[in-house]
Amino acid sequence: MSIRKRSKKAGLAPGTLIHMGRAKTGATRIDLVEYDESHLEARSVESIEQCLVKKPLPTVTWVNVDGLADLEVLRHFGSCYGIHPLVLEDILATDQRPKAADYGEYLYVVLKMITLDGESGELKSEQVSLVLGQNYLVSFQEGLEGDVFEQVRSRLNNEKARLRAMGPDFLLHALLDVIVDHYFLVLEEISDRIEDIEDELIDNPTTATVQAIYRLKRQLLFLHKAFWPLREAVSSLQRRDSQLIRDTTVIYLRDLYDHTVQVLDTLETLREMLSGMLDIYLSSVSNRLNEVMKVLTIIATIFMPLSFIVGLYGMNFKYMPELEWHYGYYMVLFLSALIGGGMLVYFKKRRWI
Repeated sequence: MSIRKRSKKAGLAPGTLIHMGRAKTGATRIDLVEYDESHLEARSVESIEQCLVKKPLPTVTWVNVDGLADLEVLRHFGSCYGIHPLVLEDILATDQRPKAADYGEYLYVVLKMITLDGESGELKSEQVSLVLGQNYLVSFQEGLEGDVFEQVRSRLNNEKARLRAMGPDFLLHALLDVIVDHYFLVLEEISDRIEDIEDELIDNPTTATVQAIYRLKRQLLFLHKAFWPLREAVSSLQRRDSQLIRDTTVIYLRDLYDHTVQVLDTLETLREMLSGMLDIYLSSVSNRLNEVMKVLTIIATIFMPLSFIVGLYGMNFKYMPELEWHYGYYMVLFLSALIGGGMLVYFKKRRWI
């Protein structure tokens, strides 16, 4: 987020609600899913009151708030679920560093949901904030088109899925897991593009090649900023002594932590590959320049004795015996060709050309 956007909050009290994300005037969409092992009900609701009825365990309530432009909706959620104003402020500030925080009655987790546009090749990033309570989970999205949670919704529709028999902490893991899985998809796509650039570097590197390398370097830098703190956030979740996370879920969080480590390892490998490719490009350009300079040097070296001969007989002295010789002109041509050809043969034997 730019410094200019941050300047909107200068001098305001902590906890003041100001939307710091992308400008969006559309209505906030609220989706409600209530489920247990034998029952599931999913619907969109018009008013907040429809999703504020907290049902006892084992019924799990998942509220997905899509769109942050309506501050009254967020403020109402905060008052009804007891969410601290500082957490609400973090939800609205969509440049948050991925983290996990324990507020006693609920856990707050924030991270980036990242996808890659197949046509433009640009990264699409959206902040997702998750609030985990005793028997509920509230997720906040910025309101961009689409998300990666469709797989989780499909699993919820399956009565035999483990997700239906677990609590909201396992739903939290499921949402985090599907986001991290899409990180792998993004890195896989970037890896394919790096391989294409490698082939281009070998065949015919151009300025467009180096521009593509720098574009990928910027994307990987952005991904590094999103991935690196997430590892610590997931690590704190699986090490945290919280009653909201059961021991059965901790095992899955450990597996999720391993996935985040793999994501970072893959990311670092791709960054090293790009750095090496940039060095290869610069070396290739330098080698091509050296080849051009070598050819020009050989041409200049061949013409040096020829220029000497031409210059010698171009002097304006009155008495130069060769100028009166009938075959002098042809002899100069023969001598020039002999010298030039001899130098080419010499350069060839020395493998300079």
